[in-house]
Amino acid sequence: MTIRIDSHQHFWRPARGDYAWLRADVPALAPLVRNFLPEDLAPLLAAHGVSQTVLVQAADAEAETDFMLGLAGDHASIAGVVGWVDLSRPEAVASLERMACHPKFKGVRPMLQDLPEDDWIVHAPHPDALQAMVRLGLRFDALVKPRHLAPLLRFLREWPQLPVVIDHAAKPPVGSADGEIFAAWRRQMREIAALPQVCCKFSGLWTEAPSSMHRDAEVVTHAVRPIWDHLLECFGPARLMWGSDWPVLTLAGDYANWIDVSEACIGSLSPDEQAQVWGCAAQRFYGLVPN
Repeated sequence: MTIRIDSHQHFWRPARGDYAWLRADVPALAPLVRNFLPEDLAPLLAAHGVSQTVLVQAADAEAETDFMLGLAGDHASIAGVVGWVDLSRPEAVASLERMACHPKFKGVRPMLQDLPEDDWIVHAPHPDALQAMVRLGLRFDALVKPRHLAPLLRFLREWPQLPVVIDHAAKPPVGSADGEIFAAWRRQMREIAALPQVCCKFSGLWTEAPSSMHRDAEVVTHAVRPIWDHLLECFGPARLMWGSDWPVLTLAGDYANWIDVSEACIGSLSPDEQAQVWGCAAQRFYGLVPN
């Protein structure tokens, strides 16, 4: 049986107070303003044969990373944690060293899509912090949109020794495969994929689709296939990893239907190639220990 690893999911407890983006007064986000914890995801993992997950930060606070590492220590299904550190400060080195003492701490994700400067990644991270990530064997999750790809490419070329994964395929415009933004995304993702230290997550795309597509797995499958086809051509199965982006996914669809959409795409591959996307690529990239 193919090992399935969800390479991208979140847990949060809003009462902790550091999720600035999670606002009850924003109608589109209001359904997410409640606890989402391991006991909520566990039945979905069991139902779909997902044995492990990578828990990814949702707040720009080190306290949230400590919260996630605490959950990871209590739940075997959490194989890795991608946390947050202010990489622009030299003091980040001490934070990275402290967190790296936890065996499930695997990497860092600055919330690039929410920063005011699209080219923050080029000039803001402190070299000492990035060198510490390399020294400690940590990975970098790039939460970006198409407008960030040009500066991200510059960063990647300057730091070839740092393993990087692009979250949610850089959020191309789902359902607009004939537009200029999609054409630019295709070109830039091809350039990025030429760099061997970069992987990509097939995740988070349902919520990028127009609201008219929400709740319709068949329509979403048709809309994401051009994205999948290009990612497969550029990265190949060994550098593509599946993820759900749960519970953000629940704003537009559900876990079972995203599995169906993903199977419609991944199922065209050979058994060995399918195994790469469903689990092996994430296991290898993050250095996950099987449970």
